[in-house]
Amino acid sequence: MKLIAPLLSLSLLIGLPGMPEARPLAQRSALENGLVVLTSEQKSLPMITFNLLIEAGSRYDPPGRAGLANLTARLLTYGTQGRTALQIAEVLDFTGATLSTGSSEEAAVVTMTLLKKDLDTGLDLLAEILTAATFPSEEIERQRQSVLATIKAKQDDPGEIAQEKFTEALFPLSPYGRPVEGTEESVKRIDRDGVGEFYRSFYRPERGILAVVGDISHQEMVERLARAFRAWRRGSAGREGPEEPEPGPATLIQIHKDLTQANIIIGHEGVSRGHPDYYAIQVMNYILGGGGFSSRLMDSVRNERGLAYSVYSGFYSEKNFGTFQISMQTRNESAQEAMRVATEEIRRLREEGVSPEELQAAKDYVIGSFPLRLDTNRRIAGFLAQAEYFQLGLDYPDQYPELIRRVTEEDVLRVARRYLKPERLIVVVVANQEKTGLKK
Repeated sequence: MKLIAPLLSLSLLIGLPGMPEARPLAQRSALENGLVVLTSEQKSLPMITFNLLIEAGSRYDPPGRAGLANLTARLLTYGTQGRTALQIAEVLDFTGATLSTGSSEEAAVVTMTLLKKDLDTGLDLLAEILTAATFPSEEIERQRQSVLATIKAKQDDPGEIAQEKFTEALFPLSPYGRPVEGTEESVKRIDRDGVGEFYRSFYRPERGILAVVGDISHQEMVERLARAFRAWRRGSAGREGPEEPEPGPATLIQIHKDLTQANIIIGHEGVSRGHPDYYAIQVMNYILGGGGFSSRLMDSVRNERGLAYSVYSGFYSEKNFGTFQISMQTRNESAQEAMRVATEEIRRLREEGVSPEELQAAKDYVIGSFPLRLDTNRRIAGFLAQAEYFQLGLDYPDQYPELIRRVTEEDVLRVARRYLKPERLIVVVVANQEKTGLKK
C-alpha cells in the first residue's frame, strides 16, 4: 500500500541571523490520510520541533456554546485511552519535551519540541492525543474552572474589556465577534458529549498541516509519521464555518471604570490575508501607526502633544476576515483630544499620501525585519504551517521582499483612501467617563 503521496518539494530560502548564506530546504508532502507535512532539516541541534495546525478554531463553535473549540484544545493532553493526564505529564518530564495546545478563531494548534532520541516516544504521544483523547469528566470540570477564572480576570483588565467590546461591535452576528474562550454562560453549558463530538468532527488529518523543523530528513520524517498516524483516519465533512462576517455600524461604546487612564480602541473592518492589497496596506499602516516611534500617530499623539505614552495601529488579517484598529492609553481628561488627533491622522493620510522618504523608510524596515520571524526552529515551524494555511507558497520568503519593494506612493494613497474609513469608526472607551467629558 502506498503510504505517502509527495505533492511538492521546493527550496525555502531563509536567511538566519549570523548565517546570511544559510538556506534550509523545506519540503512538502501529503500522507495518504490527507495530512499535509512540511519539513525543514536543521542539523545544528539534535532536536525536533512540531507545529500542527488543525482547522478546528472557535469559528466552528455551535450557537450557544462559544468556547467549545478552546476547551477541546486545552483538554487534548489530559487523558487518552492509553495514559492518564499524570502519565502524560510524566513522559514529558522524563524526556524533557514540551507539549502545548491552544486555539484561535481559525485553528487549533499543537506544538511539541523534543530531543531526536525521544522521537518515537513523542510521536506515539502525539498520535494518542489526536486519535484517542478521552476527555475525563473531572478534567473537563477542572479546565472549565480555569477558563472561567480567565474570563473573570479579563473583566478587571481595561485593555481586554476594550478589545472584547470592539470585536463584538465589529462582528455582531458572527462567531468572530465572540471571545475564543467563550463567555461564563456559554462555557457552563459545554458538556463532555459536546467536547467529544467536536473532537471527532474536526480533529481529522485532512484538516491538518504539520510543520516539522529539526535534525531529521524529510523522507525519514514522512515515513515515521505515516507509521505513527496510521490509525488517524479521514472523517466525513465537518460543519462549515461562517462566511466572511458582515461588519457592524460606526458607534461609540463607553464603559465606565474608575481609572486614571482611558483605554481606547478605534477601528473598523480590515482585509483578509489573501487580499491582493495586503502588502500595500502593511506599508501604509507602518507609516500611520505600526512603525513605533517612526509613525505619524506616535509623532502627533505622543511627541507633539504628550497625549499618550503609547499609540499604535494595526491591520490584522486572518483567512476569512480582517480588522483595523488604533489602540492607545491616555489620561481621562485628554481622551477626546487623543481621539480627535488620531482621526485627523487617518484623514490626513487619505488626503495627502506619504513622502518618498517615509515610503522608503517603511519598506526598508518591513523587509529588514522579516528574517526575525524565522530566527528559531519554533518560529520556522510556525511560519511553515501559516504559509501553507494561507496558501502563500514555500517560496514566500523569496517573494516577500519584492512584494514590498513594488509598493509605490500611489499604492499607499490608493489603499489609504479605500481601506481607512473614518466614517465607519467603531470607538470603544474604557475610562472614568465622568472625567472624559464624552457625551453618552
